[in-house]
Amino acid sequence: MTGDGERGVETDGDASKSAAGAVPSVGRPIDLAAYDAVVYDLDGTLVELAVDWGAVAESVLDVYAAHAMIPPTDELWGLLEAAEEYGLRDPVEEAISAHERSGARDSALLPLGGGLIEGGEVVGDGRRGPPAGVCSLNCEEACRVAVETHGLGDALDPDAIVGRDTVDTHKPEPESLLAAVDRLGADPSHALFVGDSRRDAVAAERAGVPFAWAADLLDR
Repeated sequence: MTGDGERGVETDGDASKSAAGAVPSVGRPIDLAAYDAVVYDLDGTLVELAVDWGAVAESVLDVYAAHAMIPPTDELWGLLEAAEEYGLRDPVEEAISAHERSGARDSALLPLGGGLIEGGEVVGDGRRGPPAGVCSLNCEEACRVAVETHGLGDALDPDAIVGRDTVDTHKPEPESLLAAVDRLGADPSHALFVGDSRRDAVAAERAGVPFAWAADLLDR
């Protein structure tokens, strides 16, 4: 799997670009000036969290075991989605978030994130790109830790950093992406979502937000 906690717990919905088949995305070259706002995925797009996702899944399985519950799956996000029904939402969320916060502190900056810091997202005539935010499958606190760790705060609107726990649902459901777009003051059809997984692409499609692969944005 790729970004936002999607490594090591692979499902078709989280496939990378190379494995995702025909996913709707904007044409190249990508002109950021054509959009009123840009929302970025975090892990795998701007940074790479130092997280062993297999270990995260084991931590969540330990939560189920500690409460004498038989888990419905061994897949991380399936365990999270079932947690509320099992009465384990809070401890499962904390088990995942603890790994993410630590991994955010030790994360590596990716080229797209570096470009944002250096002011590389210039849309033409020396103008910086449109206002930007984050929509992540990681918890909001981990997103903010990563933003602070790498000095991304000047490039991102702090009010438009949306994690899986910021609103009631998370990617690939559209609400978190729509929340980030709304906080940037843009209409969904006039915003761009940049990500690295099929989960990101599906969220964009459901939200009615144009989508671009992170790799395509780097190569434009």
